[in-house]
Amino acid sequence: MIKKLTLFLFLVIAFANLQAQVQPDTLPPYKKDNHMPAFRIQKFDESWLTRDQLPKNVPTVIIYFSPDCAHCKHEAREIVKNIDKLKNVNFVWISYKEMELIKEFFYVLDLYKYPNMYAGRDPKYMVPAFYRVKFTPFVAVYDKKGLFVKAFDGGAEMPQLLPLLK
Repeated sequence: MIKKLTLFLFLVIAFANLQAQVQPDTLPPYKKDNHMPAFRIQKFDESWLTRDQLPKNVPTVIIYFSPDCAHCKHEAREIVKNIDKLKNVNFVWISYKEMELIKEFFYVLDLYKYPNMYAGRDPKYMVPAFYRVKFTPFVAVYDKKGLFVKAFDGGAEMPQLLPLLK
């Protein structure tokens, strides 16, 4: 009886180890590498913006959004309302939607008025795949060295966001 139980336990442990080796890594890429992703988004003028073109040594907030999302519009309004506290932060607004809709969002919500606001289209769907976005807005915060600080699925309220950007 003990031999059968020992053999059974051995097989269970061996099977569990095998399963652990075969299972794909379920962590999204941003949780494996704490560096800002090397994104490439198309700007309104058809040129491209990359991570390396952003001003250096300032925090960066990447916001994956949908132009027709009410929560995304709320996020934009809250950022504009608090822009005096956020002047030294890069904000990169990224969407997969049509360029005209992204542009309309950017202009209607007055984001275009601020030099630290960037927006564009991710035609290769790299950003939502990197973060495994489930809800918009998805907000990823990076420090001034470009290292990951925190992510918010579904948006970040100012009391949560502001302390991370000092």
